[in-house]
Amino acid sequence: MTIDPDSPDHPYEQVAAFLRERIQSGEITGRLPSLTELHVQFGVSMGVASRAVQLLVAEGLAETKPGRGAFVRREAPGHV
Repeated sequence: MTIDPDSPDHPYEQVAAFLRERIQSGEITGRLPSLTELHVQFGVSMGVASRAVQLLVAEGLAETKPGRGAFVRREAPGHV
């Protein structure tokens, strides 16, 4: 996937959408790509990559573990 500069969605939203689709389809089940991997894959800044991951965290789809990276949440948000 490439970032569409003509899209009304910000680049971080486009990266988050790409990751969200893969999480929801089950293609990504563990660790998310690192910020460096997202930076290289999408040609975005590290800040944009970080903001995309933080959006997924805010949505409850991912969680971050200091020093280890970001991971898909095992349980759906709101479930115990």
